Amino acid sequence: MLSSRPPLTVVIAAPRGFCAGVDRAIKIVELALERYGAPVYVRHEIVHNKFVVDRLRRLGAVFVEELDEVPDGFPVVFSAHGVPKAVPAAAQDRGLDYLDATCPLVSKVHRQAERLIEAGRHIIFIGHAGHPEVIGTFGQVPSGSMTLVETEADVAALQPADPDNLAFLTQTTLSVDDTAAIVAALQARFPTIRGPRGEDICYATSNRQAAVKAIARRCDRLLVIGAPNSSNSVRLVEVAEREDVPSRLIQRAVEINWDWLGDARVLGLTAGASAPEVLVEEVLDQLATRFTLQVEEAEHVPEGLTFKLPRELVA
Repeated sequence: MLSSRPPLTVVIAAPRGFCAGVDRAIKIVELALERYGAPVYVRHEIVHNKFVVDRLRRLGAVFVEELDEVPDGFPVVFSAHGVPKAVPAAAQDRGLDYLDATCPLVSKVHRQAERLIEAGRHIIFIGHAGHPEVIGTFGQVPSGSMTLVETEADVAALQPADPDNLAFLTQTTLSVDDTAAIVAALQARFPTIRGPRGEDICYATSNRQAAVKAIARRCDRLLVIGAPNSSNSVRLVEVAEREDVPSRLIQRAVEINWDWLGDARVLGLTAGASAPEVLVEEVLDQLATRFTLQVEEAEHVPEGLTFKLPRELVA
């Protein structure tokens, strides 16, 4: 019977899945549960992945959207996306034990924003309106000192009070290509604009987009495992489609659309930075129920970056 199944080559992008910031954030919740016992409250999803959130919920994490939902006397963890300064200040005022799981690369952008405002510059921030990381970054500086742009058209519409005293920063999970175009538009319109010392888009986002580009031209279809509210996962779909490869975002194997997959012979597979490797294995297992699989993993330079955990959890 196995021989009657059509052949399918699955090319798995590498790198894929968890980045160092996501891994650190999840460990912070796990260690907090070990130290304090359940429940430990988490403001916002610790990372944008339902599988991860549901697992932590089973361990005793309680996810809330706002700090006032956390009862007095219970510990709270802030998500990997970062929070406005007012949130830890409010936690401190209430005497809550809190742990900040903000990705260090997001924190780096926060510090850059503070320094630029101290230098008297107005910041043009490239990002997606409403994303938690954008909200957290805007919350690091005084109201009105940053302006959000999402497109080149937004850049064209800018009317800054002092066009010779601008700087720009970016969300860490954007499309590399889109962001480069927006930055070029900013620099063309405002030649004196100051950019960050290094790339704001994080290594994991850049690497996963490059990995999709590397395999896309071999593929008839491409699946991205990730949540619809995960910026870096959605960007991977866009990257594939720009390479003229039909692509779909799925959270779990059960969401595979077999009609859409059709008679594809080579399927690309990757996972966003918040998606665990177990979900990749789940998709492969599901594909194996309908196809005779040949699985290939693309070559890549391994990612060796790790971030330190809070001292109070490892002491």
